[in-house]
Formats: sequence, structure tokens, C-alpha cells
Amino acid sequence: MEFQVLRDMEILFGLAVFTVVLLRRLMFPSIIGFLATGILAGPYALGLIKDTHQVEQMAEIGVVLLLFTIGIEYSLKELMRIKHLVFWGGGMQVGVTIAIVAVLAYAFGIPLSQATFFGFLVALSSTAILMKLLMDKGEMDTPHGKMALGILIFQDLCVVPLMLFTPFLAGAGNGWTGIVLVSLKAAAVVVVAHFGSRFLVPWIFEQVVKSRSRELFILTIIFIGFGTAWLTAQVGLSLALGAFIAGLAISESEYSHQALGDIIPFRDAFMSLFFISVGMLLDLSVLVRQPVLVVTLVLTILVVKFLVTGGAAMALGIPARVGIVTALSLAQVGEFSFILSQTGMQYGLLSKEFYQIFLAASVATMALTPLCLKIGAPVATYLVGVLPTPLIRGRGALRGKEKKLSLTDHVIVVGYGVNGRNLSRVLKVQKIPHVVIETNPFTVSTEKSKGTRIMFGDATRPEVLTHSAVERARSIVIAISDAAASRRVVAQARQMSPTIHIIVRTRYIAEMEPLYKLGANEVVPEEFETSIEIFSRVLRNFLVPQDQIEQCVGEIRRGSYDMFRTMSRRHSHAVGIAGYLSGAEIATFRVKKGASIEGESLRQGTLRARSGATLLVIKRGDEVTPNPDPVWVLHEGDIVLLLGTPEQLAAASRLFDAPAAGGGPVAAPRADNSRHDTSNRRDQ
Repeated sequence: MEFQVLRDMEILFGLAVFTVVLLRRLMFPSIIGFLATGILAGPYALGLIKDTHQVEQMAEIGVVLLLFTIGIEYSLKELMRIKHLVFWGGGMQVGVTIAIVAVLAYAFGIPLSQATFFGFLVALSSTAILMKLLMDKGEMDTPHGKMALGILIFQDLCVVPLMLFTPFLAGAGNGWTGIVLVSLKAAAVVVVAHFGSRFLVPWIFEQVVKSRSRELFILTIIFIGFGTAWLTAQVGLSLALGAFIAGLAISESEYSHQALGDIIPFRDAFMSLFFISVGMLLDLSVLVRQPVLVVTLVLTILVVKFLVTGGAAMALGIPARVGIVTALSLAQVGEFSFILSQTGMQYGLLSKEFYQIFLAASVATMALTPLCLKIGAPVATYLVGVLPTPLIRGRGALRGKEKKLSLTDHVIVVGYGVNGRNLSRVLKVQKIPHVVIETNPFTVSTEKSKGTRIMFGDATRPEVLTHSAVERARSIVIAISDAAASRRVVAQARQMSPTIHIIVRTRYIAEMEPLYKLGANEVVPEEFETSIEIFSRVLRNFLVPQDQIEQCVGEIRRGSYDMFRTMSRRHSHAVGIAGYLSGAEIATFRVKKGASIEGESLRQGTLRARSGATLLVIKRGDEVTPNPDPVWVLHEGDIVLLLGTPEQLAAASRLFDAPAAGGGPVAAPRADNSRHDTSNRRDQ
């Protein structure tokens, strides 16, 4: 029939809308709805779709686009940073899983060749499902997100060798000659992609951008992505791996963000078809005929993959909590296993009946993936609490080498990502003692060689915080992307040191309430602070004076942080005076040479009269004087702590700055004077 494909698409998307909306109301993730749509529309249920092959082809486009966007979001430098996770972590996970499954199957009387093939099928996990779930939850940059990505990349690299080994197990094919040939082709593709990302891709985009045509830009993205995927398929590699390589090539160009924004709508539409196509393959009657076997197979797959992946993580030195969450997230069977299983059927390694049993178990493990991710953190917390200490302390090379620090009045930085790295750099410049806690042992080794005071460990563990001298630290800054881990660090740090000042970086405003409840003093939500930075830059671009920008920022903070102040007070364990000051701020200023306040005593009242701000503390050298006497005379280099409204502090800042060239007044506060908003903090 003409337009048969259009009819099938209309049926699938219409049924998907109904199914997903219904299941979302029952608190099920969208992926479950797409799988259910495929089961209902497929040939084994309602039979609405007759030709499933066309749907499967379009579903492959979804997988290609997913890996393409993941490649764009990453970079070759980032990939090199996690190469140990890719090759060592992925290698152990795939190899040990194949071995264990083969031994189990052989023990039940299955021939060794078939038993090994079953190991091939179980070893692979679903890149499509897991990456989409991690991106939706904003957990791609978390330790378990990076480790999962590293293992998944290795699994995708293994698809071709496993495909070539399949006929070898059945006594057919070209054997080792074919494997070596495809490996050489794969190496050639990677080399070409590397040099293409450095020279060819930037040049192509530069020519396209000059045309100022968005249509041409999108066509170029699709051409590069699908072209690379097609080339890799021609040399025997998977389409998805080629798409990932193409994404990496584009990620190195300055046009990567625009490319990502243009391709995401296509990715989401075709990805839904992938999940639907998986559901269409399943014959539900197998659940009626072999329910016990299917359930047993599902449990075996989940347990084996959980134990193997978790063990591989611990062998690499990854903290047990991160390894456990990663293991649960990778416990499902992957989409490439379906392709591999069809190859096995061609060579007689898999019967049609067992193919459906395997398919039912695989779809079940995929459907359980959102639940596994959801329970990952609680399960990890429980297991870490009951496992022997030697199993959770981390890598053997680092275990036991960390001695308790002799620092006092220092800063503890949890996490060495972008935020932690920048904070450490600033603290080092200011000569403020600090120590970094990081869960990646390879990052720890690299940074230690550079002279960074960094220690390996999971900051949720009291032993690690003890090594960092948390009882004597002035403050702890939690700069990690894992919201659940951040909450555990806050609770543990507050329990071990009731007076420590806890600052937490979080993604969303919704995550602030639990952190305050657990004892955080200050919570900085990126969602809100980003909006302030954006409008500040917009105003600066229109040459709005800095003091007016400061005034706007103060007004926004007073209004928007009202809710945050309420949170802080409601859950405060020891609210200081700042907790009772509505809209007030505390700021520090340095007396500059030639400033109007230099050489004046506090008795003269110039500061109070001309700004309205109140002086709380004076620091001269190493001497700190709270509530100074009126006889104090301010000298160049003195640092003072003032309390006042944003307007009062803006006025006070002019008194501490050196006069502008020509003797005129300074129009705006200087950048090196720091201000602390008391509206979302809990001082001790």
C-alpha cells in the first residue's frame, strides 16, 4: 500500500502518546511506555504493524543520533581522561561476564560454544536506555555516569569482535584472519577521525557558517554524522560507534553547541522508535509457556552483571558506593545483543524458542533499568555500611597511604571537577590552606604529581573526612554533581563537626531544602545563580554602570532568596545574627592607598555617616579585632568587615577605593572587594 510507512508511523506515535501519558500518571518512566507501545502494536499482540523491518531501520537511526549527540557532548580530551575506565573497566566487565555466564551455562549441560555465545549476549548493556536516563537526570558528569559511559564505550567497541567470533564458535567464518582485518580497519577509522576532528571538520564548518544558512548547517551535521556511521559500517564496525566517533570530531570545533541544539529534536523522535521496535520483537506467549525460566534468567542476568561490574569498579580503585550504583545501572541487556542474537540464530547457536525466552528476559531487564537507577543510591548506602572496610576503602595502591592531615582552620574541597578545580586554584593563590577529596584514583595520582594537596576517597565515609581533619576545618565545600552523595556528605560532616561551615553547590533550587535540613549553611543553586550572571552580562553589554548592576543584583537576591532564607531558618541548628537580618549583606573591603577613609579614626564617624554601613571586624596583618574601639585609625592594607544593605555597601565601597584618575570619585565598587549574601546562609 502506498504511504504504508506513514500509516505505521501515525499508529505508533498515536499509540505511544496514549500509553506514555497513561503510564506517566502511574509514575512509570517514558521508556516503559514506549516498550509497552511496541508490544501492543507488534505482530504478537494487536498486530497493528505488519512490516516491522522498516520500523527497526528507523530505530537504528535513533541509536545513531543518540551516540552522535553523546560524542558531541564529550571530547577527545575527556575521553582520554577516562581511558582507564574504557579499557580496564570495560575489559574486565566484558571478559569476566562472558566467562561466568559460559561456566554457568556449561554446568547446565549446554555445549561450550553455545554457552560462550550466551556470555556474549549477556555481557553487553544498553547504551541507548542508560545514556538517555542519565541525561534526563543530569547525571552524565557524576562519577557513576562517567564510569558507566567508559564501560559502554568498550562494549560498543566489542560488538564487532563478538560478531566475528560468533561464526567462529559455530565452526564457520574466516576466524582470526577476519578479526585481524576488521581490527586494522577500525584502527584506520579512528586515526582518520582524529585528524578529521583537528583539520577537516573545523574547515567544513567554517565554510558552511559563512553562508549564514541554518538549513545548510543542519544538513552538514547530518552529513558528517551519518556519513561517518556509514563508513564504519562498511568496514565492519557498528553504526553507533561510527556516530560516536563523528560526534567526538565535531565536539572539538567551536560549533559543537549549536550542532547539539539542532540535532536533539531529531534524536528524541527517533529514539522513541528504538524502544518501540524492541517491544515489537517480544512474543508475550513465551511468558505464559516459560514463566519460571524467564524470571530465573532475569534474576541471573541482574545478579551476575551487578557482581561483575561492581567487582571491576572496586578492582580499579573506585569507591564502593560509586561502583555499586554503576553496577546496578549496567545490569540490563543491551540493544546490540538483539543484533548478535539474530546472528547466532543464523549459525544455529540459538533456537527460535530460546531466542524468545532471551528476548523476554532482555526486555524485562531494560524495563527494570529506571528502577535500578532509582534504588542505586539507597542500596549503595546500605551495602557500604555492611561490607568489610578493606572492600570499600578503594584502590590497593592508595589504600592506607593517606595520613591524617595536620592542617587547622583549612578548607575541604569535595570533588575536583570544574568547580573544585577553580576553587582550589584560587585558594592556592590566596595562600589559604585546603585539601581536596576526589573519588577518581587516576586524577588523584596525576594531581599529586603536580603538587596539589589531594587525597583519594569517598567523602561520604567518616574515615575519609577524619583523614581530612574535618574536626579542625573552618569550612567544607561540596562541589560534586551527585545530589544524593552531596546530601550524605553534608549529614556526615555536620555530625562530625557541629561548627564547620558547609557550602554546597547544587543544580536545582528543588534540591536546596533537603540540604538545609541536613545542616548546610549555604546552598548555591546553579539554576538561580546562572540567571543572575546572564542578566548581569546583558546589562554590562548595554554599558549599564557597575553600581546599578550591583543594585539590580541586590534587589533580585532580596526578592528571590526570601524562600531560601525561610528554608535556612526553619532547619537551622545554630543560627547566627545573619539569620535574623532580612536582606542584609556582609562584605569585606581593603583600604586602598589614597582612599578617602585612609588615616581616619572610627570616632569621626565618616563611614557610618556617608554610607550607613556598620563596621564589625578589622584585620591588620595577622591580627583580627572584632568590634574595634572608636580610637582605631584605618591604615592602608587594613581589611574590614561591614554589615549593611546592598545600597549601603555600594556606597561604602567608594570610601575604600583609591581616587580615580584626575581625582574624580570612583563610580563603582572594585572587583577585589568581596560581598557575602546573608540571605541564604547560616552563620555559626
